[in-house]
Amino acid sequence: MINKIIDVAKRAVISGFLLYGYNLIAVNFNMIIPINIFTVLGVTFLGAPAIVALILFKVLML
Repeated sequence: MINKIIDVAKRAVISGFLLYGYNLIAVNFNMIIPINIFTVLGVTFLGAPAIVALILFKVLML
């Protein structure tokens, strides 16, 4: 049980860094994704496809 909690915590930290890295690149194109609890949890549990979905959502909302 503790191992699963530690695994999820590691994935959440990696997800935060992944979103931050994407935002460093995307700031030039004005396509940043806000880093909040919902985006980090989404990327934590769904992985890289969640980032693609967030980007598509951002493009379609413009």
